[in-house]
Amino acid sequence: MQENMDRMTRLLPLALLLAGACLPDQERTTLVVYSPHGRDLLEAFERQFEDARPDVDVQWLDMGSQEIIERLRSERANPQADVWFGAPSSMFAQAAEEDLLDPYRPSWGDAIPASAIGEDDAWFGIYLTPEVIAYNSEAVDSADAPQDWDDVLEPRWRDRVLIRDPVASGTMRAIFGMILQRSLRETGSVEAGFDWLRRLDAQTREYTLNPTLLYQKLARQEGVITLWDLPDIEMLRTASDLPIDYIIPPSGTPVVIDGIAVVRGSRHPDLAREFVDHVGALPALTHAAREHFRIPARQDFPADSLPPRLRAARALIRPEPMDWSLLEERGTEWMRRWDEEVRGRGDTQR
Repeated sequence: MQENMDRMTRLLPLALLLAGACLPDQERTTLVVYSPHGRDLLEAFERQFEDARPDVDVQWLDMGSQEIIERLRSERANPQADVWFGAPSSMFAQAAEEDLLDPYRPSWGDAIPASAIGEDDAWFGIYLTPEVIAYNSEAVDSADAPQDWDDVLEPRWRDRVLIRDPVASGTMRAIFGMILQRSLRETGSVEAGFDWLRRLDAQTREYTLNPTLLYQKLARQEGVITLWDLPDIEMLRTASDLPIDYIIPPSGTPVVIDGIAVVRGSRHPDLAREFVDHVGALPALTHAAREHFRIPARQDFPADSLPPRLRAARALIRPEPMDWSLLEERGTEWMRRWDEEVRGRGDTQR
């Protein structure tokens, strides 16, 4: 009976939970976490934190990075979240400028490089997330898969590419930002970059609404190529046995600094800070690295604690020289233009 009631509790709307409805575990304090990190990792940290703090009920909402920042803006007058866990650093910097974050230096803060710390300690980097080219390994041999970004535009991949909807995705914003910044460096303008994105649009079979649909469609060969982040693809290979593998582009790839922060106006700021401390502590980072293939941002994290494939991948990564402040400044404008001028228009014959 209790088990059924607990299950029902988790299905109730967030607003009801936060309103203090008469639930079986009403004596527990609810800590709300917004994150794009997916069910597996979030459930693991929920269990870990609740084991340490049985008086706390961690409730997480899994959504795209852009969706999170938009939600924080809309909730500014009445914040619903306590912790924002996961998104590119450019989004955290933007949120800090908008006064959406509550500065806090975690217990592990001194182990983070200055380049991965927000101004006035508004946010801290927790993971390093490289972007890769992924493919269905049953449909595509590793030698035939696109070896670099431009190879995805070859005619043989026409209508065989799946892309996570870029408007809602911090991962895709970073990849698109890389293309546009390369264009700026090489030509002084973003026009060549938008031409590249139009060609990618012509290759794209579908823009999926969320990562789960992306993985499912890739596994079913509704498309056989995608652009995504390394940790999620490694997790899929290991945990689900889906026929998915990846290529690390040798020309360079964005390595996203994935951040964490306390939300300004948190109803439980002390618990929120405690959760941030927990997630960035070495035991939690070791679990995240070995079980969820996250690369810790901490400089004191021992390399031999990484799983072998992650150590090998890290040796092949050539970080793209990204101007994250420029992406923060112009990213919304670029994505709006992409949505209005590129989406579905890459091939007028389609």
